[in-house]
Amino acid sequence: MAQVKIYGLKKSLDNIKTKLSEVIHKTIVKELTFPQEKKYHRFIAFDEEYMLFPDTKSDNYTIIEIMMMEGRTKETKKNLIKSLFSNIEKELGIAKTAIEICIIESPACNWGFGGMCGDEIKLNYKVNV
Repeated sequence: MAQVKIYGLKKSLDNIKTKLSEVIHKTIVKELTFPQEKKYHRFIAFDEEYMLFPDTKSDNYTIIEIMMMEGRTKETKKNLIKSLFSNIEKELGIAKTAIEICIIESPACNWGFGGMCGDEIKLNYKVNV
């Protein structure tokens, strides 16, 4: 299970959110061997007065948080982060320096979906990759 939150300026995200979501999902599917149908993205868009950041960042400054169950190796998580930087820059022209990514993990027992706890559900994909 993984859920993605994407934070940015409303004026920037409005024009790219569909394509950005596609790029993020394609990357997660590839790097985490995730099922294609498992897409959970939320965009949190701010007006300029509610998202403050250094002048060294462009209006494309984007924060991506990926919440997922524990189990992926350090190498897998690093590959995901590096691939996201590369794919977003390549597909959307957003500089790697304008993107920040954070992976937040928790044990399967802390998740609840489908009316069950995450450690009780038989998933159709591997978490330990």
